[in-house]
Amino acid sequence: MSDVTTLDTLVPGPLSLAGHRLGTPQRAGALTMVPISGPAYPGIVPPRTGLKLTRVAGYGRVELRNGAEQGVAIVPLHMGHVQDAAQNHALCRSAFLAAGQTLMFEDACCVQQSQGGYLAERDQWFFILPLELRARALELRGVPDYAKLWDDIAALNRRYGLPRRGHLEQILSRRRAVLTQFQSRLELQPGQLGALFFVDGRFAGLELAPDPRYFAEIWTPLVSFAYGVAAWYAHPGAGSGADASGGRRPEQDGRSEPFEPSEPSEPFEAFEARDLRELRAALDHDRAARIAEIADWLAATPTGPVRTVEEERYLSLRLSTVTGPHLAGQIVTDGDRAVYASLFAHA
Repeated sequence: MSDVTTLDTLVPGPLSLAGHRLGTPQRAGALTMVPISGPAYPGIVPPRTGLKLTRVAGYGRVELRNGAEQGVAIVPLHMGHVQDAAQNHALCRSAFLAAGQTLMFEDACCVQQSQGGYLAERDQWFFILPLELRARALELRGVPDYAKLWDDIAALNRRYGLPRRGHLEQILSRRRAVLTQFQSRLELQPGQLGALFFVDGRFAGLELAPDPRYFAEIWTPLVSFAYGVAAWYAHPGAGSGADASGGRRPEQDGRSEPFEPSEPSEPFEAFEARDLRELRAALDHDRAARIAEIADWLAATPTGPVRTVEEERYLSLRLSTVTGPHLAGQIVTDGDRAVYASLFAHA
């Protein structure tokens, strides 16, 4: 797209986004995604094809392996796995894994309170924790307590009108068909290696991958689960405090029925044009208006000082945790170059 905005002043601290640019915004319901393009960083193993969850050695103990013959793997922040009849876990932090390396995460959080069984190495699908849980999960990194996120998951379920239990699968698995529609209605662009996400016009997160292949492999976990859950709840089909059937949202009147919004979509927008030239002009005007809207949203995003703490090193790569009053997450840098970032607003 010719209509782009530079990102070099978007985030504070050591993360330089010089050379990365924004593309034309896309919208599905309450979720807006702005593609990011930029220079690829070679030598990073993509997570779906390169990383394998080899075993769960007990509650809160998850083992990953970088199966690639060469290249370092950057574990996506808040990556989790789901498997039927097994204990589902998510990670509270990112990490480096060298080629062939196996790493046991002792501080993983169980996200399924009472389901028995451990996950074996077989067919798996992975998610990234919903936005509403990410700040808390990051705070709990390094804490070896498998039940540490159950209360927060239970509160999230109750907020969405579901049984108050520490079972994240009530949202991720049982609503998966609705949530995964976000990844088909928002189009991954050629060469895209990142995105800005907004929910209901508010900044929700910035995700940046080393290269387009890496980003393509975390696309569905990000758009459907990390940010799709909040957008699903805030979807305009539910109206202002109403569910799809016209009732009020569960937390407003104490009912326990599940919140069932309509599918993620937006009203069809017609353009008045008598010929192709006028249609192109109308489309250009619409793109410009959307980009201006994004600029307004960014300008309205609260800012504040952030604290950056280095966690790990791998050769010239640095993994750091970023915390602040309105922003948190983890980043990977090489000198002043951004390699990976998962930064999110406090929900």
